[in-house]
Amino acid sequence: RAAEIMASLAGASGLEELRARLSRVIVGFTDEGEPVTASDVDAVGSLMSLLRHAIHPNLVQTTEGQPVFVHAGPFGNIAHGCNSVLADRLALGYADYVLTEAGFGADLGFEKFMHIKARFNDLEPHAAVIVTTVRAVKSHGKVRFNDLPEPNPEAVEAGMANVEHLVGMIGSFGLPVVVAINRFPTDSAEEVRIVKERAEGAGAFAAVESHVFSDGGAGGTELAEAVVDAASGDKPEINYMYDTEASIQDKVLALAQKVYNADRVTWAPDARRKLRAFEEQGWGNLPVCMAKTHLSISDKAFRKGRPSGYTFTVSDVRASVGAGFIYPVSGSIVTMPGLPGNPRKLDVDEHGNILGL
Repeated sequence: RAAEIMASLAGASGLEELRARLSRVIVGFTDEGEPVTASDVDAVGSLMSLLRHAIHPNLVQTTEGQPVFVHAGPFGNIAHGCNSVLADRLALGYADYVLTEAGFGADLGFEKFMHIKARFNDLEPHAAVIVTTVRAVKSHGKVRFNDLPEPNPEAVEAGMANVEHLVGMIGSFGLPVVVAINRFPTDSAEEVRIVKERAEGAGAFAAVESHVFSDGGAGGTELAEAVVDAASGDKPEINYMYDTEASIQDKVLALAQKVYNADRVTWAPDARRKLRAFEEQGWGNLPVCMAKTHLSISDKAFRKGRPSGYTFTVSDVRASVGAGFIYPVSGSIVTMPGLPGNPRKLDVDEHGNILGL
């Protein structure tokens, strides 16, 4: 439940809301199938004691002196991947323009930002930024990792189908999209030109090189100006992809077709059983937070570019009632990330020395 507690912290607007969210966290089920919450086992007070200071956003500064709120960190592939609501609201009270990050690709972080964070907290974005690199585009053109530094305009052409899909997906929400091309020394001028032309051809407000990697803040001036221009137009009319009162199955189908570009969705039998139980508990009106691979817009990491004509598979479904969402699980994604395939297991040798550190 560590990820759910982090997501609950990120979504809380104050101590009392945090307490309410923590009280709803499900820690188990009875033999009759009834949920047992943190409140039922008198754990909320202890959790609040641990989190009473953690709810305060951290004000830090970049190497060039700009203020930044760094607060909360739920993963974007198994939770909603956004920093805290409190941090955003504080920033909006002090700055004319606020940039807030959503983790992983737009098929994960951006979609969840819109349907989970913004929608339920009256946050109204005026523009969106997709950060891409030539190397990432080439990887969606099925170039092997060791070959990514080599110029390959043909692979860029193929991989841009992924960026074009994400530009269109964000645009369907009603937001102008700026594509930031994070420029690296191995990128050829031809490759960058293809990214720029294809992105703008797909409907991006602008596609702009960013040289922050090499030149610091000065290398991002053109990008910043493009974002300001994009956000300075009329207030967007946001179009969400599903109704909050729709069934969980219908919400998942909407995401599968509109975000993941699938034709249909199949549910494992146990996932269907749990789904019915969740809806009987009254949780069917919660938003969906899909747990899936970040390496593809689909449910399988090997499907690169803009896969289509496939069936999106839901292997499990879980309830994060404290965080405020239902999260279906696709494929074999690890829902406690951060560990390598072969972790450095701790042990002690015959001399009393700790091994694995």
